[in-house]
Formats: sequence, C-alpha cells, structure tokens
Amino acid sequence: MKKIILLFFSAIFVLNSCQRVENKSNSQDHLIMSVLWYQRASEMKAIYYQCFNWAKIRVDQIVENQTDTKKAIVVDIDETMLDNSPFEGNAIQTGEGYSKKTWNYWVNQINAKALPGAVEFTNYAKSKNIEVFYISNRHVDDFDVTLKNLQKEGFAFADSSHLLLKTTTSSKKARRGIVKENFEIVLLIGDNMGDFSEVFENRYVNYGFNVIEENKDRFGEKFIVLPNPMYGSWEKEILDNKNNLSDQEKYELRRSKLIGY
Repeated sequence: MKKIILLFFSAIFVLNSCQRVENKSNSQDHLIMSVLWYQRASEMKAIYYQCFNWAKIRVDQIVENQTDTKKAIVVDIDETMLDNSPFEGNAIQTGEGYSKKTWNYWVNQINAKALPGAVEFTNYAKSKNIEVFYISNRHVDDFDVTLKNLQKEGFAFADSSHLLLKTTTSSKKARRGIVKENFEIVLLIGDNMGDFSEVFENRYVNYGFNVIEENKDRFGEKFIVLPNPMYGSWEKEILDNKNNLSDQEKYELRRSKLIGY
C-alpha cells in the first residue's frame, strides 16, 4: 500500500513539474515560427544579400552624382548588422522572455554574428569614402560590449565616434541630427520603421500604413528595410499599446488581429 501511495504522489509530482515547464515555455511559443524562419530559411539570407546588394548600387549612384558635402550612411545594429536570434531562441527554450537581465546577459557574451552581406557593405561604403554611423537603441550602458562585438565581426567604422546608443529616448531623431551636423545622410538601413524617420514612429492610425503610403517612393531610394518577424515596434499596435497584459490576453489579441476569410 505504501508503494502505491508513493507511486501515486510521484506521478503527481512529475505531472505538476511537466505542467510548470509547459506553462513556462508557452509564454514565448508565439516566437517559434518567426525565429525558425530567421535562423533556418534560405530566403532570409537571400533577402539580406538582396538588400545589401541594392544598397551598394545606391552607393554607386550617389557617388556618381557626388557633391562636395561629406556623406554618411546610418544603420541600425540589431537584426540589421548583428544577429540576435539566439537570444530569441533561448527565450523559447527557457520560457524567459526579454528583460534587462536576460538581454544584458546576452550582449555581454559579445557573440552576436554579422548578418549576411552586412560587413561587406560597410567596407564597400568605406571604399567609396562614405562613412557609416551605427545608431542603435541598445542602451549606452552597453556601449563597450557593443563596440567590441562590431569590431570582432570586422565592421568598418567600428569606433567610438561612429556609435550612438540610446540614453533617455528611443526616438533616433536627435542622434540622426548629430550626424547631420557634419554629414549629409544619403542612406538609412534598418529593420524597424523608427530607424528611418520620426514620421514613422506613430502607428496609432491604421498601424502606420498611411504614412508608409505617403513615403513609398523613398523605400529603395533612401530607406532600405531588412526583415525582422521576431519583434519590433509593430508589436505595440497588435497588443493595443497596453502594458502588463497576461500571456492569455496577449494570445487573444494576437489571434484577434489576424485576417482570415
């Protein structure tokens, strides 16, 4: 009888443990397909190469119409120059999503790899006498490790004068303004609409689609957008700009925004 009772409680313990693990991992399961696409789809690499190949063509066109002004290209870092998808993969595996603690642990590894075509593009711009500035919303506290990561991967202009990180605001307008004081910004490359202009920061009306339509001729001309299905400012509108939602509430909002037939 004692053995039966012991086996019974052991089974309950195992089931409860499995349930805890399952519930923990489910909070990040919405990332599975997007992270798998980013890490395993050859289309992802092809799109990055396509974008940076076109960026080189734009550099050639810009140089051909050269003026006396010093020229610069502004790029984002995360999911533009450096691949942080292992961070997202770890979030799925552990069930522990983004936080200051988890993100700091990742960036301090200085182990994010360069994305396809990114290093080559920065060196191509350098060969054409166009400087590259890295404007990222990584916090300024991560300055040293971010710089080391860029240098480790061989990016051109990976130095303290070309790296501008976030201090008090996520808007990149002021930091772009710093570059504009001495350079003409001829090209901007990023994975999030805020990487290009402050006009894209407000998505409250129609998910920001109207502003995209108003500026559609600038994409491929001055703005080059790279793919990032894993995260971004677009998520805020999906979640109705609400904070502190439960996992179930997030799940329901995501499903409610889908378009079916």
